[in-house]
This record gives sequence, C-alpha cells and structure tokens, in this order.
Amino acid sequence: MFAGHFGVAAAVKSKAPELPLWSLLVSTQLLDIAFIPFNLAGLEYMEPIGEGGYANMMIYAFYTHSLVGALLLSLLFGLLGSKFWGKKSGVIIGAVIFSHWILDLLVHRPDIPIFPGNAGNFPLLGLGLWQSMPASILVEFLLIAIGSFLYFKYALKSSGPKHRVKGIVAGCVMTLFLFLSLGFDAFL
Repeated sequence: MFAGHFGVAAAVKSKAPELPLWSLLVSTQLLDIAFIPFNLAGLEYMEPIGEGGYANMMIYAFYTHSLVGALLLSLLFGLLGSKFWGKKSGVIIGAVIFSHWILDLLVHRPDIPIFPGNAGNFPLLGLGLWQSMPASILVEFLLIAIGSFLYFKYALKSSGPKHRVKGIVAGCVMTLFLFLSLGFDAFL
C-alpha cells in the first residue's frame, strides 16, 4: 500500500486545514521514509515472494515498522509537529504517522514485529490483505476516493474564490497523483 496512505492525508487535511498538506503527506509515509536509511545500513530489507510484483514481498522492517518503533516515531514527530503548529496539530501528525502502521497491519503478510528488532521473538503480525490483489486494490481505491472527496469538499468550502480555485486545482493534481500511484502500486 502506497497510494492509500496518501488518501488518509487528503482526508485529514479536510478536517485539519491548519496543517500544511505536505506535512500530512510526509507523515503518512514517514515509516517508509525511515525505512530507507535502515535498509541502506542492512538492518531492514525486502524479499520477493515468487515472481515478485504487487504485494509479493516480505518486508523485514523490524525497526521502523514494529509496533513500538511506529509508536516511538509517531510520538517523536508528533512532538516536533506540536512545536511548529501547536499541540492539537502535533497529536494529529502523530496519529497520521501511526495510521501507516495500522494500514500496513491490514495488508502485510505476517512480517510486522511488536518490538524493534523483533526482540523477544514474538509472532509477527499482519492480516495479509495483499494476498488478494483485487481486495487490496479496492481498499486503496476507497482510501483515495474518500480522501479526494473530503479534500474537494473542504476546497469548495474554503473562503474566497482564490482559495477555492487553488484548492480545486490542488485537489485535481493530488487525485491524479493518487490514482497514478495506485497504478504504480498495482504494477510493482
């Protein structure tokens, strides 16, 4: 799931207009952004299953995507967000970051640990929605559609014609990007 996370950002923007859209987009992908240096350091990696492609990967993100790791990143960046945009916005940023973990829990095969580094060697989590490509694409599509709808609704209510036009143009660009991302996801 890649595009679906962005749908969450669009939906949240409609309810928290005080936050810049970029901050919500980055927040929805922060766990994957944090994965990059861990991957480069050899601490986290992905392994294709079968022929690879959409959702045919085991993702060993035992630090960034562990339950405790995701909570720590959510807390840390939520606190950082509160320094820039206030306490309420910091809580929203933290919740958006953690929404990534919740959505990944739904789609991943059991490859998500509870503790960083899989400390304690507890069973790995993941409900495996990716095992059904049609179902996982449908969930992503719905996240994008709902997020886009709410964002457009917000843009149309924005004060002043200038803001409305900007919001609608941004919404069109964002929706196009989201659906292109969904296509990108489907053909990985």
